[in-house]
Amino acid sequence: MLTFDEVGEILDEIAEELPREFYNHLNGGILLLPEARRHPGEQARDLYIMGEYVRNQMGRYIIIYYGSFAAVFGHYPPEKIREELRETLYHEFTHHVESLAGVRSLEIKDDLKLARYRAQHSYRRKKQG
Repeated sequence: MLTFDEVGEILDEIAEELPREFYNHLNGGILLLPEARRHPGEQARDLYIMGEYVRNQMGRYIIIYYGSFAAVFGHYPPEKIREELRETLYHEFTHHVESLAGVRSLEIKDDLKLARYRAQHSYRRKKQG
């Protein structure tokens, strides 16, 4: 797995690809945190959160979880990890831009994807139990 600092450098490079307008009102910037973050809920123990867009009283910012990337993609070659980081960062920026526009399309899509995952996971647990 790439080191925390190497992932930070890659994130900086990817962030520079985006137009400056995308950063409007993103006052907290992009944060790379060392921890892994699992999705809350007993059914989703194996489901990691790679990144998230946060909008709260502290402002608007994007978090990328290094530990989640290490857990899920640690065995991938560096270029594949770069692709996954790009996909995650772009995904979180889409949440940001949609939030500014008052749109929730990606949020709804994410919720539906999670519901399908939970339904499938629940079915597997019942079948195994």
